[in-house]
Amino acid sequence: MKPPVQIEGLSKRYGGLTAVQDLDLTVRAGEVYGFLGPNGAGKTTTLRMLLGLIRPTSGQVRVFGARPGEPGHLRSVGALIEGPAFYPYLSGRDNLRLLARYAGTGAHRVPVVLDLVDLTDRAGDRYAAYSLGMKQRLGVAAALLKDPRLLILDEPTNGLDPAGMADMRALIRRLGAGGCTVLLSSHLLGEVQQICDRVGVISKGRLVAESSVAELRGTAALRVVAEPVDRAASVARALFGDDRVRVVDGALELAVPPERASAVNAALVDAGVAVSELRLRERDLEDVFLELTSGGLTHVA
Repeated sequence: MKPPVQIEGLSKRYGGLTAVQDLDLTVRAGEVYGFLGPNGAGKTTTLRMLLGLIRPTSGQVRVFGARPGEPGHLRSVGALIEGPAFYPYLSGRDNLRLLARYAGTGAHRVPVVLDLVDLTDRAGDRYAAYSLGMKQRLGVAAALLKDPRLLILDEPTNGLDPAGMADMRALIRRLGAGGCTVLLSSHLLGEVQQICDRVGVISKGRLVAESSVAELRGTAALRVVAEPVDRAASVARALFGDDRVRVVDGALELAVPPERASAVNAALVDAGVAVSELRLRERDLEDVFLELTSGGLTHVA
């Protein structure tokens, strides 16, 4: 079976500016894949090429084995890119009915998707009266009208309050558990960490990492606050070697198993070092993201 998304050597240039460079990316069936990068890293440009909205300069894009824009591609994909656009004076329900007609799907899907995004009670209100979060949820509902095998979402929690974000997380998890493949871009790393099976990190148009969230975060470290820190670092390096010991913000970070904590404490105390804190520190996705991207930005989304 062809993977839902297969990208090979994908590049997009605008004159002398390179937005995406030699990108290779595969999204597997049934997974929730997080596509991460700083603003301007090339995320939205990549998603537009994936949907056939813009042409790549070079490289290949396949969705379930079809090229973007082919009928087989369009039938299988639902998407929300850079925010929804609807008729402001139609109700949410009527906007979806109109889209369902153009998409060739039956109107029976409209109440289903309204219920999925918790908009049934406000479905009769004009779109112009919707809050930003409600507009975002209606956009997700529109993307689900065709009951797609692949759902592409660009910042799906934009404008949602904490409760709405929790509901969206739950919906994405349900879709993934039900066999729908979800590819989402987001700058909210905590959200991605909670819902994605794998992530790809893009920086300056290039993929710099791709793995499961757990693999990307790596092993936990011990954080030790001690005085004097120089002597503490010397003791730790003698125990574990230079490559496992770092001094970060005036504290030690030791890349050692948590069960070595008591041995570390004993060695430091024996060396006359005063230990005021010793705890397990797990790297979150934000730490990894900042390391991989180094804060670098380009000027194309």
